[in-house]
Amino acid sequence: MASSHREAPLIADTPKLDNTDLYAFVSPDAPNTATIIANWQPFEEPNGGPNFYPFATETAHDINIDNNGDGKADIIYRWTFSTTRQHLDTFLYNTGPVTSISDTDLNVRQKYTLQRITAAGTATLLKNAPTAPSFTGKASMPNYSVLARSAIMTFAGGKAKTFAGQADDPFFADLRVFDLLYGGDLSEVGQDTLKGYNVNTIALQVPRTDLALHSNYAANPVIGIWSTTSRYGASMSGKPATWQQVSRLGNPLVNEAVIPLGRKNEFNATKPQDDAKFLPYVSTPELPKLMSAIYHIPAPAKPRNDLIEVFLTGVCKACGPVQADLNSQKLNRDVKASAFKPAEELRLNLRVPPTGSPNRLGVIGGDLAGFPNGRRLTDDVLDITVQAAEGVLQSGQPAAVDTLGDGVDANDHPFETEFPYIAWPNMQSVNQS
Repeated sequence: MASSHREAPLIADTPKLDNTDLYAFVSPDAPNTATIIANWQPFEEPNGGPNFYPFATETAHDINIDNNGDGKADIIYRWTFSTTRQHLDTFLYNTGPVTSISDTDLNVRQKYTLQRITAAGTATLLKNAPTAPSFTGKASMPNYSVLARSAIMTFAGGKAKTFAGQADDPFFADLRVFDLLYGGDLSEVGQDTLKGYNVNTIALQVPRTDLALHSNYAANPVIGIWSTTSRYGASMSGKPATWQQVSRLGNPLVNEAVIPLGRKNEFNATKPQDDAKFLPYVSTPELPKLMSAIYHIPAPAKPRNDLIEVFLTGVCKACGPVQADLNSQKLNRDVKASAFKPAEELRLNLRVPPTGSPNRLGVIGGDLAGFPNGRRLTDDVLDITVQAAEGVLQSGQPAAVDTLGDGVDANDHPFETEFPYIAWPNMQSVNQS
């Protein structure tokens, strides 16, 4: 019942089920499509044999789309995995060099079924699709990028793609923020705590028409996105077993730095349609209080309606004090205003084109194609979130707010320029990298 790099208590015991990050953007090399990337299982040390890092089985890995603003999933893309082992009389993950996804030397294999679930029913898009294996090293997998790319599957007549496999963790940040905000000394920032670690990645690229309300992204350009992990629960009191949500992730850093300890598990078991009960933690956030006490930066006045826009409603002129029409479902022509609900979702305007020169600070850096309008792999979400919490979206904020950050401005590896865009997994031990 928790998410994002094990910051909530219960999920720390089951890392396979832990959502770490969610990304969504209009595809830079295929602008008629949108790409969504969801990651699971934090802090995968590359040399984690002999079992390495398979996806959880008997588990639903979901990407949820809300295109009408009611906080409910109108479209669910669901991946469910199965595992087979070719040889049980060896301890090896692979029994020789693996050069293809079907190589007989690949001992542990995973496949998945991909479904698209809507009110009209469930459609199976792929069945028994191969998962890229964990990277066990150069001797075992001499050309891992070629091997992994063979796990990119197309469907919908070649108009859509998906990938499931291991990747370098694209999140970059100095996580010593939890040591009383860098020990009270911002000169000590700058270590990328995620450097060298891997994650399990699911990537999806589909036409924008597949995501927009009534398939019309020109009239209804804004979607809300969140990823969830669900386990199949036991039947109780004669009722049939159902999927039970145990992990959830929309915007980054919400459960880490907005929701208090006593409600982290509850937050991640909650559906976005019920998020109004968490509104006080957004309107009166804790982070500015800490920044004021430790660094003497004045906390912006409450209630923080600007943050409610960023995290719960999306940004639009009719939503609150941030006077820009950017990424609220209220901007969709066919949305019923009476049905709209504040919900913690990563919102993306499908009509905002990608830029050839992304600014790491996204919207606050003048780049409307970046976070919090979706989230690209290169967006520096920790700096953006801290500056937003300190009032960068308000007029008259202290000049120091514009320079707040953790000193980690980019990932340690460059990202690919085509789908699935991620950097391929690390092989070197973290204590050497």
